[in-house]
Amino acid sequence: MSPANQYKKVENRLFLAVGTLFYRLFSAIGRFFNSVIAIGKQRFTVMFIPHSEKKIFNFKISVFAMIFFAALLSGVVSFFFFYGTHYSGISSLLKDRSINLEGTQANLELIRDEIASLKKSSRVFETSLNEALSTLGLQKRGSGQPSADGDLSSFLGMEEQQEGVMRELGDLQSMGALFLDSAKSLESISKLLSAQGDLLYDLPSIWPVEGGIGRITNPFGPAEHPFTKQWYLHKGIDIAYGYGIPIIAAANGKVVERKYEPLGFGNYLLIRHKYGFYTKYAHMGRVFVREGDSITQGQRIGTMDSTGLSTGPHLHYEVRIGSQVVDPARFLNIK
Repeated sequence: MSPANQYKKVENRLFLAVGTLFYRLFSAIGRFFNSVIAIGKQRFTVMFIPHSEKKIFNFKISVFAMIFFAALLSGVVSFFFFYGTHYSGISSLLKDRSINLEGTQANLELIRDEIASLKKSSRVFETSLNEALSTLGLQKRGSGQPSADGDLSSFLGMEEQQEGVMRELGDLQSMGALFLDSAKSLESISKLLSAQGDLLYDLPSIWPVEGGIGRITNPFGPAEHPFTKQWYLHKGIDIAYGYGIPIIAAANGKVVERKYEPLGFGNYLLIRHKYGFYTKYAHMGRVFVREGDSITQGQRIGTMDSTGLSTGPHLHYEVRIGSQVVDPARFLNIK
């Protein structure tokens, strides 16, 4: 037998085997469905027998109908169960939201009370600030009332801006403007006080004896000379206390003269300050600075003594503006 005939024979056998397999498979499936349909078509009689002598009620129902009604009942029960659970969850959520809303309203009332209290305090602060600005000669700040055409109110399309939340918002905007302007005003006050503080460092405005001790034994003006008994113009003030007491500079400046006059001021210093001021310190014992030294207000420059033409330990202290002598007491009273 040729190979072609052998291959053909094997192919026919394989086709026959496969066909037989599929036939048996479909036959089994057919029998299964037939048995299912037969079972489903089976009917049962349901009877309701009352205890009285009334007529017995009965009806027939197939297996398919029972399955359908069972599925329908399960769906209805599942729907009501889901809906009940969902509704219960929503109710619980609404209850929680209601409690939170009540708490928020209570907090809002507290915030409103705090805003009202803060508003009163801001008015008192504004009045005090304006009084301080007026005293210092600075321009007063304007009223911090909110504008009637606020951007937020126009955006929301609200006609009554002073109602509810908009009223509190307007108060907060007003206080924000107040504090912003107040910061600028306080900055101006700070600059002014800083400038005045710097000015006081450059003016001979402090007591030239350390610790503020000593007393004026001879003031500025006409006086009788202790040695010649003649009247003359005393160009400074004499501050007496004791030997070795530290003498300090009355202002920032520069030492322009340091000399000794045996028949006059003894050991003395002349210090030049800003704005044409000069100060003179005479009858000192020890001198701690030299000509050309830059000094600061309150720096020790020497000690009290009785050098030169003097009747006892004291400091002769002068203040000049240019070549004109002035009463030092005018500047010692600045602070």
